[in-house]
Amino acid sequence: MSEPTNLTSMGEVEHINVDEVMAEYDRESNTRHYSGVPRVVVRYILTAFSLFVFYMNLISAWPEQIRRASFVGLIIFMAFMLYPARKKSAKLQNFVPWYDIVLGVLGTSCFFYYVFNFSTMAQKATRISSLDVIVGIIGILIIAEVCRRVVGLPILVVASAFVIYAFTSGYSINRIVYTLFYTLDGVIGTPIGVCSTFIVLFIILGSFLEKTNIGTFFIDIANSIAGFSSGGPAKVAVISSALEGMYSGSSVANTVGSGSVTIPVMKKTGYDKDFAAAVEAAASTGGQIMPPIMGAAAFLMAEMTELPYSTIAAAAILPAVLYFAGIFLMVHFEAKKLGLRGLPKEQLPSFFKLFLKKGYLFIPIIVLIATMSAGYTASRAACLAILASIIVSMFRKETRLTPKTFVEALENGAKNTIGVAAACAIAGIIVG
Repeated sequence: MSEPTNLTSMGEVEHINVDEVMAEYDRESNTRHYSGVPRVVVRYILTAFSLFVFYMNLISAWPEQIRRASFVGLIIFMAFMLYPARKKSAKLQNFVPWYDIVLGVLGTSCFFYYVFNFSTMAQKATRISSLDVIVGIIGILIIAEVCRRVVGLPILVVASAFVIYAFTSGYSINRIVYTLFYTLDGVIGTPIGVCSTFIVLFIILGSFLEKTNIGTFFIDIANSIAGFSSGGPAKVAVISSALEGMYSGSSVANTVGSGSVTIPVMKKTGYDKDFAAAVEAAASTGGQIMPPIMGAAAFLMAEMTELPYSTIAAAAILPAVLYFAGIFLMVHFEAKKLGLRGLPKEQLPSFFKLFLKKGYLFIPIIVLIATMSAGYTASRAACLAILASIIVSMFRKETRLTPKTFVEALENGAKNTIGVAAACAIAGIIVG
């Protein structure tokens, strides 16, 4: 996410605490606060998870059930470490209540119980023991609580309706628990398979690109393209949001990241504050459908339709272009109606000079597109793009990844995965 910068001579852009705004309006950002030794411990646990994901996808030859159950088990542990039961509790520093420790350990243990008894479970089928049923029920309830904390209640209500329907259809509790917890038709079903194989790697890629300050580069590029035209700041918001959508599928993160820069400038140019906020929100929402890195739904579409992700991404190009073009034209006509002018050209960066100086930041995205087009799997293409982002960051001091920012990228990747994984686990119940 980009830090606020002074883009015009109209005055300093308002300082906005991005973390505070994200915590207020985005469930996934409302995490506990740690400092000192606990902060270091949490950081390296999250970093270890990201490294585990690379090992699991690039080196291990584990059965799919073990891969997915291990993934969910670790997600549960991190979720209870970071997300409080109530929003207000997040303000307490270095504090985790005893019941969250119990739930975290218990939930993780349930899924690793399945990992260590995988071969036995495969032979038992629905003839599972009472202990197996209890473990399964506890595991399902705990992942549901994780989803409530991180994602919200709506998806849980839908999943609960499907579970109730299964009970009213005459299925035994053994069969329901076995299907939902011990097979690939439940919690560790297709959505979690996609999340643990593809989505998590693209989230980590987005974290690495963010650490190279590519967001600031995209805002500067947008300024050089449209800042001088009628109602320029709003057009800059649309273009920069489209560019940021190429590496981030989070609408809230895009809105706060670019909006902290563009909305104050739009207001000072003459746009109504509500219109300025609406433009940024609408443009940032389009990041979900902007290739090459789209929202989680695109990966699920690829898996369920058995089409390559590159095919899904290619099909999204035209709708994405039309979406952003529509917002751009709406902004243009509004600016003409209000008689708004653009920003002076001499105060805007030169497109060609900017591209010559920082155009190399596009290389990881080009690598991602090229490798997927060449037939590489989405996970391998993401790994190569991550490697490319690390290499190109070394070209200039201001984009260079230090050991600290490298660890922060892995940490943020793990943290941003928790909400998506929790939603995918509950989606598995619905699909199953």
